[in-house]
Amino acid sequence: MKETLTLKEITCYHCGDEVPDAGIRADEKDFCCQGCKGVYQVLRDNQLCSYYSYNDHPGASREQQNKRFDYLSEPSIVSQLIDYTDDQQTVVTFYLPHIHCSSCLWLLEQLNRINPAIYYCRVDFLKKQINIKFDQRSLSLQGLVELLDDIGYEPLISLQDIIKKQNAVPRDNLVLKIALAGFCFGNVMLLSFPEYFGLSGAEQSFRHFFGWLNILFSLPVVFYSGRGYFVSAWKNLRNKVLHIDFPLALGIAVLFIRTVAEILTHSGAGFADTLCGLVFFLLIGKLVQQKTYHHISFERDYRSFFPVAVQVITDGKERPVPLSELETGHRIVIRSQEIIPADAILLKGEALIDFSFVTGESVPVGKTLGEIIYAGGRQTGQAIEMEVIKPVSQSYLTQLWNNEAFTQPKGNRISSFNEKVSKYFTIVLLAIAFSAFFFWLQTDSSRALAAFTSVLIVACPCALALSTPFTLSAALSIFDRNRFYLKNTSVVEQLAGIDTIVLDKTGTITTGDPTSLTLEAELTGEQKQLVYSVCMNSGHPLSRMICRYLGHEDGLEVADYTEILGKGILAGIRQHQVRIGNEQFVLGGRGAQVNTTQVHLMVDDNYLGYFSFIHHYRKGLEKIAELQTDYQLHLLSGDGDHELPELLPFFLYAEQLHFNQSPQQKLDYIRLLQLQGNKVMMIGDGLNDSGALKQSDLGIAVTENINNFSPGSDAILDGASFEKLPSFLKFAKDTVNVIQLSFGISLVYNMVGLSFAITGKLSPLTAAILMPVSTVTIISFTSIATRVAAKFRKLL
Repeated sequence: MKETLTLKEITCYHCGDEVPDAGIRADEKDFCCQGCKGVYQVLRDNQLCSYYSYNDHPGASREQQNKRFDYLSEPSIVSQLIDYTDDQQTVVTFYLPHIHCSSCLWLLEQLNRINPAIYYCRVDFLKKQINIKFDQRSLSLQGLVELLDDIGYEPLISLQDIIKKQNAVPRDNLVLKIALAGFCFGNVMLLSFPEYFGLSGAEQSFRHFFGWLNILFSLPVVFYSGRGYFVSAWKNLRNKVLHIDFPLALGIAVLFIRTVAEILTHSGAGFADTLCGLVFFLLIGKLVQQKTYHHISFERDYRSFFPVAVQVITDGKERPVPLSELETGHRIVIRSQEIIPADAILLKGEALIDFSFVTGESVPVGKTLGEIIYAGGRQTGQAIEMEVIKPVSQSYLTQLWNNEAFTQPKGNRISSFNEKVSKYFTIVLLAIAFSAFFFWLQTDSSRALAAFTSVLIVACPCALALSTPFTLSAALSIFDRNRFYLKNTSVVEQLAGIDTIVLDKTGTITTGDPTSLTLEAELTGEQKQLVYSVCMNSGHPLSRMICRYLGHEDGLEVADYTEILGKGILAGIRQHQVRIGNEQFVLGGRGAQVNTTQVHLMVDDNYLGYFSFIHHYRKGLEKIAELQTDYQLHLLSGDGDHELPELLPFFLYAEQLHFNQSPQQKLDYIRLLQLQGNKVMMIGDGLNDSGALKQSDLGIAVTENINNFSPGSDAILDGASFEKLPSFLKFAKDTVNVIQLSFGISLVYNMVGLSFAITGKLSPLTAAILMPVSTVTIISFTSIATRVAAKFRKLL
């Protein structure tokens, strides 16, 4: 008999996660774990239950285990985390990944009501940071972290500390530069109006005075606000690269030189207003571009993956030791869900290691005493004791990060539109300028010089320089809204230029969590009761799903219970012997290869059948498969090929599917595709994909929680938005088309301006009108066109 069950979800009152089995109840409310129940009780006892009025499920779940923060009692570690301390108070800043809504802000700002030793809390929602001042005489740093953990907001503390990294970035004075340029621009415009509308004979003396003032206002704009363009142009020229900053710097220089020359020689009013306006708008564009960058840390290495400290056994007692002090020969304790930080030998306990971050294999691997366990694995069973055999710096995991793909700059990046255009734009600009100069030189040298400088002024690519950051910034905000977070604006053009897509399997195109099961057996009522009674004693996810399937049965007392991690359960109930587990454990051998996860059942040496757990592919995989008309589609997986028949319909050719791939093999495959001339986008989720993500032209990390660990990448894609990937690719191409169209519009303005410039009689008024009109037109066009494209792709 074949029965299929789709499980009905009961959600946790605190965090909204699914409640397993019967769950935990308190005050007539369901909770998924003791942690969420504890958070609720803390809020209830402190009269803070209005927390839930901000959101139906605002909290974050906590696993049913005791968190260990003993390492925060070590002075050497504490000194690296705190911002300030004295005899009475301490200030610390933490990164809280679970901040996501207004209720989070409200609760965190009420911490002083929960513990009076906390003076104040200031939350930065965008950066997900909290700054706390507390009395260290009454509350230790460890106690503060435990308090945050108790209410569901465990700080992310790692060796690669995000807060310290963000604060270490030198502060940019861009806002000050904009303010100065804007102030000077306004004053120069005010002083230039009399020149535009004419001065009477009695007021001619003011002409020279206003001219000198314009020079004074131009000096800080050129040498402070606009200095970055000259520095960038010089660096690019030294590297023999014609970047967009070169014609910009050339235009600024010519505007300033000609302004000074005309005012000193009393031959004109100069172009101070155009100069100041140009620099002001360019800096505004740069600010908009910077503000759109997301706060997520894209540069990850093993330091952000490993714990800050590890428990070491010395003289029979445990003590926290900073990871930097972990040495060969140390005996360490690794508890459930903790990361193994160094290659070590298993000395005590039963190890069931999840190596999905390292190898990509989704099934936990059992280890025996005396066996070497490599760094990067996560213990999923009971506490184990191990002896370190290699320093952290020499572990297998560290070798992954030391691969040349991580240390060498990418030379295979797709050139941006600006990079392509800048070279030819500069050459054409100089050609027109010199042609006008030599044409008029035959008749009038002063007119020839005026024509030369006028061409450089009018053709200054300010519109092009503004269209790119404004368009890409608007595109970045659209991607953010759809939970696709790009490292910077240049990634948009990289996304539009790829022609080959390589996918990881586990965790990338699969959800990783089975949500349905099939019973391939005919069980009597007594047999169902026996199976249920055995599985209810196990915390294994598959056992819990079986209990939910057989949840109507009454549990029986189990007299003899043995669970062998990674294999199965052997138990005695009412003179019956029940064996539940994988095929090798239950039947003593391995049968034909299957494409599903199976749990076999045996009672009193009588084989009954099995439960089949179906791994579900992400919603929208069929849409990804449709991309093969425009892209090459490949699959690289660390798993075995048991799902090959199910995956074949999504790929054109079987040779494009590769299984049992090590991290190095994935990286080499990406490199091979690139040597064939392909522009490759790699989509993965685990640490085992990091080398391939770095080697590819564009690396995207898929995650169920953007704040959890993810490998270094160019973009982070929330798993819920996986089905939108085809729309993202099309929208990226639309964005590049908008940039190209805006460049065409700017060319029209340049042609109009050049018709005045080549005559050598360009007036300051004409320049002052053309520059802001073209700028406003370009910005308006890019903003509207980008939103229209987003709506067309159903991203708004």
